Amino acid sequence: MSNRVFQGVVHQMRDAIDRTVGVIDETFAVIACSELGLIGEPHDISAADLNTGGNAFVKGNFTYKPFGAPANPEYVIFVEGTDEQAAKYAAMLAIALSNIKQYYDEKYDRSNFVKNVILDNILAGDIYLKARELRFNGDATRAVLLIRMVTRNDVSVYDVIQNLFPDRQKDFVINVNETNIALVKELKPGIETKDLEKLARSIVDTLSSEFYTHTVVGIGTAVEGIKELARSFKEAQIALEVGKVFDTEKTIVSYDNLGIARLIYQLPTTMCETFLKEVFKRGSIESLDQETLFTIQRFFENNLNVSETSRKLFVHRNTLVYRLEKIRKMTGLDLREFDHAIVFKIALMVKKYLTANPVKY
Repeated sequence: MSNRVFQGVVHQMRDAIDRTVGVIDETFAVIACSELGLIGEPHDISAADLNTGGNAFVKGNFTYKPFGAPANPEYVIFVEGTDEQAAKYAAMLAIALSNIKQYYDEKYDRSNFVKNVILDNILAGDIYLKARELRFNGDATRAVLLIRMVTRNDVSVYDVIQNLFPDRQKDFVINVNETNIALVKELKPGIETKDLEKLARSIVDTLSSEFYTHTVVGIGTAVEGIKELARSFKEAQIALEVGKVFDTEKTIVSYDNLGIARLIYQLPTTMCETFLKEVFKRGSIESLDQETLFTIQRFFENNLNVSETSRKLFVHRNTLVYRLEKIRKMTGLDLREFDHAIVFKIALMVKKYLTANPVKY
């Protein structure tokens, strides 16, 4: 908040109010005053004096009136005198300056600007003009982390994340809606996806262990320039949506690591249906029992190694070969061959996607 805005209003009030009036900040120093010589001077009040529920109070030769956030007032009006007239002047000034502060914050607040950028609520041609007006570093490298609350409680996740990232000149915490919070994080040179995943892990663990709130995090790619933040935000959204279908066990999903799932997710569902019909010409994927599907999953996890998979499953090698042969007869794909295994794995992913996104004819 610019002190000049407060000073301009107080200066105009000087002729209407025949008393010394001004504003002090959270350090209890004067930041605006009808007597210019008093700017910078401290006032003999403390945080305990502000616990009045926003009501005016008297101390020394002045009447004080806090304003700003109700729970934690950022500023205090002071008016010379301890009479009822001084209290009225303080109340009127508090109303005027509160409204000016709200207008100023909406117009010049950087966090609000970043929110408009990632949500595409600002014209592309206005982005750089606004960034210059706010003295916003538009060339820095940033990434968007989208934090989604799966379970909720009385804890304000927004406040928790803001406390985790207190540097509001570089990191911006944005309340997208009632379940999603975006963190726009400025990155140092050399930061990689794995570093962002560690950061996301610390957020998830903190919310889970200390506040019993289950969250998932989608990570967009690192981008340069303020204009590209909208793309990183969309990538974080896609990461969460794709992860909801293909990586349900993960709480952190990075757009960079989605692999083939990202392409499948963007395909028309009718094309996915056609692919499944081509792969399963001699049967259907529904014909596979859970035991076989579980076996195939372990087969992929062990890099198509028959011996290692049979050992992990505690089954005879011939049993595993029989199950793989069952798949080959149904689809014509031998999963012991890499190319065939990839096709089958994609088919399973397509099926999982269609289960969550049924075709609408």
